[in-house]
Amino acid sequence: MLQLHDLKFKPFISSEKIDEVVTRMAIQIANDLGDEVPVFVGILNGSFMFVSDFVKKYPKPCEVTFIKLASYEGVKSTEDIQRLIGLTQDLSGRTVVILEDIIDSGNTLYEVHRIFKNEKVKKLIIATLFYKPEAYKKDFKLHYVGLEIPNKFIVGYGLDYDGLGRDLPEVYQLKTDIEMTNIVLFGPPGAGKGTQAEFLKKKYNLVHISTGDVFRYNIKNKTDLGNLAKSYMDKGELVPDEVTIDMLAAEVEKNSDANGFIFDGFPRTNAQAKALDKLMVSKDSQINAMVALEVDDEVLVGRLLERGKTSGRADDADESIIKNRIKEYYSKTAILKDYYSVQDKYYGVDGVGSIDEITIRLSEVLDKL
Repeated sequence: MLQLHDLKFKPFISSEKIDEVVTRMAIQIANDLGDEVPVFVGILNGSFMFVSDFVKKYPKPCEVTFIKLASYEGVKSTEDIQRLIGLTQDLSGRTVVILEDIIDSGNTLYEVHRIFKNEKVKKLIIATLFYKPEAYKKDFKLHYVGLEIPNKFIVGYGLDYDGLGRDLPEVYQLKTDIEMTNIVLFGPPGAGKGTQAEFLKKKYNLVHISTGDVFRYNIKNKTDLGNLAKSYMDKGELVPDEVTIDMLAAEVEKNSDANGFIFDGFPRTNAQAKALDKLMVSKDSQINAMVALEVDDEVLVGRLLERGKTSGRADDADESIIKNRIKEYYSKTAILKDYYSVQDKYYGVDGVGSIDEITIRLSEVLDKL
């Protein structure tokens, strides 16, 4: 995390990714311009780092200059761009490539077009490293775009927040603090996760997201993700993690004002746990804890056999099947204990006793969070 003045920023685009994008843009533009010797024009202040790296990677002869568009003194609005500083050479008949660090509203671009219309250039080409399509309100063509990004405030690689951050080799995105408590509720078959999840979501005003329920909802309602998941299931294949995480992301988005989430049935592997972490970071949040109900195998078998008398589920009525399900849990899913323990986020809770007793134990963990 990065602190600039009063705001916090989180890592967004690595220096390696930026280098890759700048290289690609330089080669693409060089190939398209052929033997022409272009004039690259950087818009100060933000583009200085982009232009420097770009021309070093440009494989053919070129010229470079900078201009600055500024507002009247005392006017802060970016919509009031009035003065041009730096354009001194004659560009008549030349191919000019504007190198912008970022294009969002397009107000600066409007002024650039107005200015260069009077310069009688042969061709005016717009190339931007970053582009916010959600914010762009103009009709000018963008000939080259490095990366499309969300409409969120960023700093680094020439971009600043109140003077700071331009020197950073990578890009950071503004972090908005969202106070959430997010837990992964775990336990082997018969541990009582579903029962406890109902109590916890009511007590702490959390949203319970059961992977099974989410799958059934999407398939029943024939959503795009549901149809995609069903296409794999119909072929007897596992649904890819990306599809599952997209379903969960949609559920999180639907409840964006929630106090937090209880994730039940996901993740089941380290790869899924990492994907869930990435999802929560994108929401400026995190997984606070993995809370696991710990119950001896003999108790689990007894519970499931008892449940099988009324549930109608065949896998609750056969002891050998039950033992195999429990074994499968420990061999594949329980390894996540190590993943969360390393982050000091694993909490084992005794899952034997009355429902109320177990709820009290779980509540003691959540109260600490």
